[in-house]
Amino acid sequence: MTLSAPAPDLEDMRAIIAQHTHLEGPLLPILHALQDAFGHVPDAASPLIVEALNISRAELHGVISFYHDFRETPAGRHVLKICRAEACQSVGANALAEATLHKLGIDWHGTTANGAVTVEPVYCLGLCACGPALMLDDKVMGRVDAAKLDKLLAEVGA
Repeated sequence: MTLSAPAPDLEDMRAIIAQHTHLEGPLLPILHALQDAFGHVPDAASPLIVEALNISRAELHGVISFYHDFRETPAGRHVLKICRAEACQSVGANALAEATLHKLGIDWHGTTANGAVTVEPVYCLGLCACGPALMLDDKVMGRVDAAKLDKLLAEVGA
């Protein structure tokens, strides 16, 4: 379950960044720590990271946009990741995903109006023989059909 994170505070962000600058290759650990603390990588953290690591804003943006798990806005209380890899596609994941997005009235990376669920694509959960697969928060599930997914969504208040 994604917990409600505190509002980003400049001093808190500076402290998180400082905790990681001693590492070799500190950018990814910094981004993960910020997202763990705030539920996303706040825009206000960008100039702090750029200054602390002496990198360009373009370099920072390139890393954040390359890794799909980094968010620029907070996720819903629950994160649903639906597998988009070929094995899952071959057993109906595309139809399941489209129906889910339609039912919830959102697009990929969107969050339901009540803040309950954010839906994201993922490219393989390692359950290739058990597709379609998904991950709800940290729980991976295979052989998910529309009825099973509807039940899961109802349980999380979507």
